[in-house]
Amino acid sequence: MINAIIGQKIDQTHRFLEDGKRIPVTEVFLMDNPITAIKTKEKNGYNAVQIGFGSKKHSNKSVLGNVKGAGLKTAPLLLREVRVSEEDVLNIKPGDLIKVLDVLKPGDIIDVSGVSKGKGFAGGVKRYHFKGGPRTHGQSDRERAPGSIGQSTTPGRVYKGKRMAGKMGAENVTVKNLQVVGVLENKVLIKGLIPGFKNSFVVIKKTGEAKKFIPLYKEESKEIKTEIQEEKNADK
Repeated sequence: MINAIIGQKIDQTHRFLEDGKRIPVTEVFLMDNPITAIKTKEKNGYNAVQIGFGSKKHSNKSVLGNVKGAGLKTAPLLLREVRVSEEDVLNIKPGDLIKVLDVLKPGDIIDVSGVSKGKGFAGGVKRYHFKGGPRTHGQSDRERAPGSIGQSTTPGRVYKGKRMAGKMGAENVTVKNLQVVGVLENKVLIKGLIPGFKNSFVVIKKTGEAKKFIPLYKEESKEIKTEIQEEKNADK
């Protein structure tokens, strides 16, 4: 069974649990993901599946050729690879759909991967939480300075990877051990915050199930059921 799916971050809000606790919640838009390609250990050196999200209006020949085996009319908007077991590779084929309700349910523990917000050029204090220098002894202008960056004659240079000021954000980030608190047919509610800006894409990977899961407050549950019913009526 494939335990990952691609989604699109919608919004950040809050909800209440049955015990009265208010929690931060991120809403992620989901849709069935087609399997566009399969990688095997014999041919590629590892077992994985390539999954897609959405549809692209205009695609070049290389992308269309890549998803040709899946029998899709249009190329997906986004493609991502997910590692799977050898058993999973044998039970799936290009063109199969990964359904939202087959992957996620309330109480699941997940890891969410995405590209973090870009924050531009940042100093050492903001970027790496440096303490800065003291105000005393005539150095009141050194509060946010990074301090020493190396030695003198030996080695006579700054080591690679030294934590200094520079571009911050816009990196691949994975937030682990988040919890699913609500699942609709096309939306999932995740307890906590996930990387990325609104409408950015994320990969949700299920890693386990919570031992002590507290569901959403009943009124919240009624709202979710009402939304599902409205979506079903709209489809009819």
